Amino acid sequence: MTRPCPGARTVTSRPRWQPPAGATDCHMHIFGPYGRYPLSPGRSYTPPEASIAAYRAMCDAIGIERTVIVQPSIYGTDNAATLDAVDALGRDRTRAVVVIDEGFDTSALHAMAARGACGVRINAVSGSNALLAWLEVLGARLAELGWHLQVYTHPAELLALEPVLARLPCPLVIDHMGGVKSDQHGAGHPAFQALLRLLRGGAWAKLCGYRSSAAGAPYRDVAAMARAMIEAAPERCVWGTDWPHPSLASPEEVPDDGVLMDALGDWVPEPAQRQAILVDNPARLYGF
Repeated sequence: MTRPCPGARTVTSRPRWQPPAGATDCHMHIFGPYGRYPLSPGRSYTPPEASIAAYRAMCDAIGIERTVIVQPSIYGTDNAATLDAVDALGRDRTRAVVVIDEGFDTSALHAMAARGACGVRINAVSGSNALLAWLEVLGARLAELGWHLQVYTHPAELLALEPVLARLPCPLVIDHMGGVKSDQHGAGHPAFQALLRLLRGGAWAKLCGYRSSAAGAPYRDVAAMARAMIEAAPERCVWGTDWPHPSLASPEEVPDDGVLMDALGDWVPEPAQRQAILVDNPARLYGF
């Protein structure tokens, strides 16, 4: 059974600070139009449409120039909406992270690479965890392509998978700050400590923190977690809005992306580190 969820805010506030040129949103989604891109019957939630025009307006408000579109679980392995959105937003400033299964052969992956794909996501939270058993085989395939593997799991799964993730031959990107909530011991949670060990060992991670917050905006309760990640691997942390913020329970929970940018500014007051997280690190990971 699928559940409805609210859409993105119609008005985005301007952040208190100006992001650097080339600032990158490393995690967002496009939904619809559903007449052209029908939803997967196996999805766990049903969001409103989230258009390219609405996303562009949000980017203009907060100072984003580059984008990484992440395939959402509501489309399963049909990556058409995501790859078409890369074309619409511009191949020069947009990349895609796709979702696949064992049926995708090398030629299919090369075809998606030609359209801006550079990584594969496993979403074991709102999607399927079936591919977790395929991690090492998938990692080897992605290493040959020069792609990365992006993983979103529940904290217990991340902790259990740490040995496997640590030896993957391809770059590893960990989603949503390891899925650990601030009121679940925060930075002291065993899974978050596993995330830090993986970061120190060469993994990447996304500073996409509102889902880790128990207090809500302005998300001060995740500051210690974010700063611990940056300290562990300042050259391998990137940032994302997670626009249009799917799968939340109520409109009151939907973030204002200007507030999210302000939270990043509070976590990272130094201009050089802001430049790294928003521009330089994404350029290396996604090939901008």
